[in-house]
Amino acid sequence: MTTQTQTHPAPKRACLHTLGCRLNQSETTLLEEKLQAAGYELVPFGEPADLAILNTCTVTRDADAKSRKLVRQFIRKNPGAYTAVIGCYAQMGAAALAKIDGVDLIIGNQEKLNVLDYVAAGKNPAPLVVHDRLDRNDFSIAPANSAAPILDRANLKVQEGCDFMCSFCIIPFARGRARSRTLPNLLDEARQLAARGAKELVLTGVNIGAYDWEGRTLVEVVDALNELDGLVRLRISSIEPTTIAAELFARMADPGHALLPYLHIPLQSGSNAVLASMRRRYTREEFLDFIHRAHDAVPGIGIGTDILAGYPGETGANFEDTCDLLWRSPLFYAHVFKYSEREGTASVRIPGKVHPDVASARSARLRKLSAEKTRLFHEAHLGQAATVLFEHTEDGYWTGYTEDFCRVAVQCNRNLKNILRHVHCTHARGGLLYATLQD
Repeated sequence: MTTQTQTHPAPKRACLHTLGCRLNQSETTLLEEKLQAAGYELVPFGEPADLAILNTCTVTRDADAKSRKLVRQFIRKNPGAYTAVIGCYAQMGAAALAKIDGVDLIIGNQEKLNVLDYVAAGKNPAPLVVHDRLDRNDFSIAPANSAAPILDRANLKVQEGCDFMCSFCIIPFARGRARSRTLPNLLDEARQLAARGAKELVLTGVNIGAYDWEGRTLVEVVDALNELDGLVRLRISSIEPTTIAAELFARMADPGHALLPYLHIPLQSGSNAVLASMRRRYTREEFLDFIHRAHDAVPGIGIGTDILAGYPGETGANFEDTCDLLWRSPLFYAHVFKYSEREGTASVRIPGKVHPDVASARSARLRKLSAEKTRLFHEAHLGQAATVLFEHTEDGYWTGYTEDFCRVAVQCNRNLKNILRHVHCTHARGGLLYATLQD
């Protein structure tokens, strides 16, 4: 009698890659969980796979070019695979993506979380372009129904789109008008994330300070999340200065509240002339007044920013204003971007283009100033205690972040993944704050 061994087909292999912001990262995480629920084996991007989903960014021309390069690289190594390009560049640059041989699906922001519905139909002889009109209604997100443990900080999308229309920014066109996620729906996901082990949630969106669902504001979102069992930390990601409610300061200053003492507030320029040209909604003086009020109201707060160098019409004196603000303010780091002209934005029509070499030199100087501000902020922690949520290990060191967003490294051969530990800060070097564990 012959015994037959039942065989099961190997699961299909899928890889995802994210370019751009934390909001994109949060959406990719949702897609990863949907893929796993559908039976896919997730593999790192670059390994052989049957399906690739590239979640793209279009904030700069470099981001567009990087998206096209990564798509071509994957197709070259996996010519028979299904290739889906989603997100902001898929929304704005579908025509350019459609010229790449081997792309099966180009899907914009309205439908991108439903990408698997399109993948199920199989490969396409020519790219299928899904470019639906962006919705203007408040929204909810279907749960992924995953029980897999979460061992890192988790992103929670609470808002989408922006109405501000800054002159340099393509994102309102790529993601649409401002709209908010329903409070019950985002609380349901937050409960699931906390139950699966997430100790810190990071609130994400395009303009999260504009959250407004049935009269509920971001302050009420924060307070509702604070009541959830198991959630230890709550962090606000990038938020516009004119949308930050002063009531948040009291939450940050309260050690019993989950909201952490941290803000990332885009500045873009320290020059009033440039701010006006950018259509930003504040002056240099108003920005400084706000961050000083935050600094005074919340002991030990960490405040970071974004700065755009080489904007059209930016003079040497304008640039010096920006350097001066960064150096003299409570800001402890800056994410620096070189201006990138985006067709369809108002800034393309502004005269006085800054030479790319000048813009690069200005960017380099700002990054150097930012590194020095970070070093000084870290040194102010020396000899003090802090609490760190550890995330990664390399070369015998575990790294994670303090409440005020200092990246800390400790030497330890134990597993500290997703563990909160008290540390004693000893020295600062190379953009890191080094510490020892307190038993």
